[in-house]
Amino acid sequence: MKYRITLHYSDEGYAVSVPGLPGCWSQGSTEEEAIENIKIAISEYNTVVEEQLKGKEIREIEVM
Repeated sequence: MKYRITLHYSDEGYAVSVPGLPGCWSQGSTEEEAIENIKIAISEYNTVVEEQLKGKEIREIEVM
């Protein structure tokens, strides 16, 4: 699965967030480290969402 991310450079390194996943962000001292860290954050974010949806009626829709 692909996600759009935003990278923000500062003197302290890189901050990275996922606009499509509110509150999902990470950081790293290099761009590569920040990207690897956001991959972990996305995985953990999705795990939490799956836990929250347990027992709920779920449907998928297609948007063009």
